[in-house]
Amino acid sequence: MTLEVIGAGFGRTGTMSLKVALEELGFGPCYHMSEVFEHPEHIELWRAAAQGKSVDWEQIFGDYRATVDWPACTFYSELMERYPDAKVILTVRDPQRWYESTYNTIYRITGAASSPIFYVAGLVMPRAKGMKRARRMIDEIVWEKEFDGRFEDRGYAIETFERHNEEVEQRVPPEKLLIYEVKEGWAPLCEFLGVEVPDKPFPHLNDGEVFRRRIRRIRRLTVAMAVLGVSLAGLVLLGIRWRQRQ
Repeated sequence: MTLEVIGAGFGRTGTMSLKVALEELGFGPCYHMSEVFEHPEHIELWRAAAQGKSVDWEQIFGDYRATVDWPACTFYSELMERYPDAKVILTVRDPQRWYESTYNTIYRITGAASSPIFYVAGLVMPRAKGMKRARRMIDEIVWEKEFDGRFEDRGYAIETFERHNEEVEQRVPPEKLLIYEVKEGWAPLCEFLGVEVPDKPFPHLNDGEVFRRRIRRIRRLTVAMAVLGVSLAGLVLLGIRWRQRQ
C-alpha cells in the first residue's frame, strides 16, 4: 500500500470530513491526527521529523492510502518527494473562522492537557501519560514549528495560515493539486480523484463539540486529581500527627 492522497491543509479546515470522504471513495485508511492517539508508537517519529531528522515514512504510512490534517500536513513537501505519484489536496476556509475554530478546539485542549495536575495524573494513569506525550508532539509540530510559539497572536497566526496555503499553491504542480472547501461536496473531489460520485450525502462532520467534550473531561480529571491530592495530603498529615501522639 502507498500514499495516493496527501492533505496539505491545516487542521480545522474540514479535514475530518475529508478523511471520511476519502475512505468512502476507497482511499482508506486515511491518516489524521486522531490516528496518532491510536498509534502512540508514531509520536517519537513525528517528533524526530519536527527536529529535522531523517524519518522512514513507511513506518507511519505503510498501511495508509491517504493522509490529512496535522501532523502530516506540515510535511507535505517531504511526503511529495517520498510519494511522487500522490495527489495533493489543500483544504481551505475563511481565515477568521479558521482561527476561531482552531483556538477554541485544538489550542484549548492542548492547553488543558498541560496543567500540572494532568502531569501528576500521567504518573499513575497510562492514558493520561499518552496524552501528555502527544501534547508535547503537538506543541513541537503545530504551535512551535508552524506558528513560532505565537498562535495567540491572531494576526500572526492568520498570516501563517495564508502563507502556508500560498506556498502549497506555488510548490505543487497544478495538475496534482486540488484547492478545496469541504462545503463544495463530492463533485470537485471525485473529479480530481477520477472516481464516481457516491449516491449518498457528503460527510459534513462538525467535530467542534467533540473537542469541547474532551476539554470538559480534562477539566473534570484535573479537579478530581486536585481533590485526590488534597485528600492524600490530609491523610499524610493526620498520619504524622497520630505518630507524634504515640
